[in-house]
Amino acid sequence: MTPSDLVVPTYVQMLGALSKWLDKAAAQRPADEADALLASRLAPDMFPLATQIRFACRQAQEGVFRLAEQDFPPALQTLLDEGRNAGDRPGTLADAQARIAETLAVVEATVGAIAIESSAPIAHALPNGMTLDLTAEQYARDWALPQFYFHVVTAYAILRAEGIELGKADYAAHMIGYFRPPAAS
Repeated sequence: MTPSDLVVPTYVQMLGALSKWLDKAAAQRPADEADALLASRLAPDMFPLATQIRFACRQAQEGVFRLAEQDFPPALQTLLDEGRNAGDRPGTLADAQARIAETLAVVEATVGAIAIESSAPIAHALPNGMTLDLTAEQYARDWALPQFYFHVVTAYAILRAEGIELGKADYAAHMIGYFRPPAAS
């Protein structure tokens, strides 16, 4: 399995799930109340839902660009800045859905474009000046996916904490295709 085989389908299925959760929020609340969810947080020192969504999108895009050995486009910095400022300007659910759709397009466009070897070195610089020296496999498994899932799971938890009716079937909807019908008695 290549790093691309690991991250691309995961990003696609979980961003699709995130989009559906936002659809459910929009269906369960009047428009202004649904948009207000974007300012919700799990704890005072955590980023709001709007940031979690943008950071999940940022992580997915950063992951595929890094694994495709491509420079980050300016739009990735815009996404980061929007996320950092979402506490003051959370936007609307339509804005969040647009970011998810843009990210899905970016991720799906990399299918077949990522040819990095699992053992290829990746130096991942962190904002604090430290650098992680990883292989492409380690980057995908130990950094890219955990960072992405952190923001997706936090978004799910915020929506649940705000009373949006979501359950495990919403979180793992991609697993339905793997179910085998019970054996006939």
